[in-house]
Amino acid sequence: MGQKSLSHSSRSDKPIFIAFVANLGFSILEFIFGLLFNSAAILADSIHDFGDALAIGLSYYFEKVSGRDSDGDYTLGYLRFSLLGAMLTSTILIVGSSLVLWENVPKVFHPETVNSRGMFWLAIIAIMVNLLASRVLDSDHSEQESVLSLHFLEDILGWLAVLLVSVILQFTNWYFLDPLLSVGIAIFILSKALPKFIRNLTVFLEKRPASLNLTELEAQLLSLDGLETINQFNVWSIDGRHHIAMLHIQCAKGTNELAVRDAVHHLLIDHNIIESAVECDSSLLEHNHHCPKA
Repeated sequence: MGQKSLSHSSRSDKPIFIAFVANLGFSILEFIFGLLFNSAAILADSIHDFGDALAIGLSYYFEKVSGRDSDGDYTLGYLRFSLLGAMLTSTILIVGSSLVLWENVPKVFHPETVNSRGMFWLAIIAIMVNLLASRVLDSDHSEQESVLSLHFLEDILGWLAVLLVSVILQFTNWYFLDPLLSVGIAIFILSKALPKFIRNLTVFLEKRPASLNLTELEAQLLSLDGLETINQFNVWSIDGRHHIAMLHIQCAKGTNELAVRDAVHHLLIDHNIIESAVECDSSLLEHNHHCPKA
């Protein structure tokens, strides 16, 4: 029987478009002015914002693709496209941040002159733009807009650091603060991107879902009436949130095998296992389960 992939909750195009355009456009401006002002911190933040723009754009595109129904080519649906978008974004952020570290760690010890006045005014503009964007996104009070609004507030904190450094540099020659701040930004990005990449990689390699306690789940299965033993239990994740399982079980003699299988399927779906195949006594019965639409 054909399966429909899990439908995702609808989201407003307006906040996604605002977040994408704001991050992409401003990352380009940051890169240009970072070169003009010779500011490593601004260049590092341009990579941060460019990565964020890609994350928003790719996430939006692949989330739409992942919501398609299963077909003859992708019989389990398109949910893994969401995972693909996350891995691509993490890879771009990791490579970009690593290049920033390679370029700017030496500059901490051998700093170059920076246009602190230009940094100051660009930081003021950036803070105003991010404040405006966060207020626009927060106006509809949706969950998606709240997340994006927090993202812009995070950017504001970064620009406040740039503003502080630019003020200090106007009264001192502590130019090492600029590459030092860029190193801090790069390390912050890596601290976020690396764990996400590793987590998504384990999902891609079909490791046991981290949120699933197999020992506890097996104990719950064995407590079901009529189920004697579990001979085989394979479980993996499609996208880190929705899982698939294959089981071979032994039912007690005289029990209703259909009732046992049905109880197994219902227990599995309680653990976000949306697709399962249960084999008992050399017979195979497949049930498709879908989470209810949001």
